[in-house]
Amino acid sequence: TGFGTYPGRKRGAVHPQTVSFPCPACQRDVDLGERGLGSLFRNLTLERVVERYRQTINISAAIMCQFCKPPQLEATKGCTECKSSFCNECFKLYHPWGTQKAQHEPTPPTLTFRPKGLMCPEHKEEVTHYCKTCQRLVCQLCRVRRTHTSHKITPVLSAYQALREKLTKSLAYILSSQDMVQTQIAELEETVKHTEV
Repeated sequence: TGFGTYPGRKRGAVHPQTVSFPCPACQRDVDLGERGLGSLFRNLTLERVVERYRQTINISAAIMCQFCKPPQLEATKGCTECKSSFCNECFKLYHPWGTQKAQHEPTPPTLTFRPKGLMCPEHKEEVTHYCKTCQRLVCQLCRVRRTHTSHKITPVLSAYQALREKLTKSLAYILSSQDMVQTQIAELEETVKHTEV
């Protein structure tokens, strides 16, 4: 709590606002300073390598339908639930109207089907953490934003395990008291019959 101010410092500000996020490699919190993500440098070399890799995959690797009889047609759709790639005709054949499979959402064809993770509705990123304060799932970008800076945030797996234990205990309590409740209901029904007589 200094007595004066100097350019760039707000009056009465004890500590400047800082933003931190976990390092993807070592998971330690990294302090980004006042500017947040804007102070980081872009790795242009890595961006170019990734772009070239994407282009070569798009050109060279045609994914074929896994259900066509030879000669196979090129796949146009994928299905995460079926873990398969289809051409248009085979997709219609294996996902007929009026069946449960008709509800499957088509995705771009791929050779590796990852299970669909929960996505952040705001940033379209996969959720990786749980905010205990807000009681909602958050992605890495949500976690870095100022709205969650002072909140208690834990990884999804540890939050899942804690909530699962809590639900298991609650369920065990309910099941243990179920017999007692049934006995009380039977006694009350007997009392009602006796009263009616």
